[in-house]
Amino acid sequence: MRNLLTSCLVAASLLVGGCGLRPLYANGSKGPVAQVLADVDVAAIEGHNGWLVRNALRDRLQATQGGEGAGKRLRLDVRLEDSITGFGVRADDTVTRERRTLRARYQLVNAATGEVLLDATAFSDAGIDVVGSEYATIAAESSALERLASAVADQIVARLAVFANRGGGQPAAAPAPAGQ
Repeated sequence: MRNLLTSCLVAASLLVGGCGLRPLYANGSKGPVAQVLADVDVAAIEGHNGWLVRNALRDRLQATQGGEGAGKRLRLDVRLEDSITGFGVRADDTVTRERRTLRARYQLVNAATGEVLLDATAFSDAGIDVVGSEYATIAAESSALERLASAVADQIVARLAVFANRGGGQPAAAPAPAGQ
């Protein structure tokens, strides 16, 4: 029985090794994903929620930029939609539960040409208990927004990394001189 299990594990490891899976961040800071992410500058996003998302994005991209600041070859434009919906309603029409949703539509743009390289969306939502204290409810809504900004930033950076891993956002190769 043990030999059969060992044989199955060896066969499975050979199959997985040949399936073409490779690490997303292969070659560290010299890999294609890190190179593209290092070239991304996050444009200003309006509003308090925009400030939170932009800072979260910059925190995640800074690791790929070696602490040198954002690159300027690519620009990330983000538009946010933030909404709070009450859905737990008592007989006296008071809301007991809210859902806060943060949606982001983002575009990765070649800064030199203005060409849109990637156009996608990200979103996250959180439930909030509405309690008797207005201060506590406002604090819960603010805390939820901070968590949502972080989650949306994670989704955006992950999508940019997958895009870069598939060859997107790479600098165009210089054309060969004529006659060669």
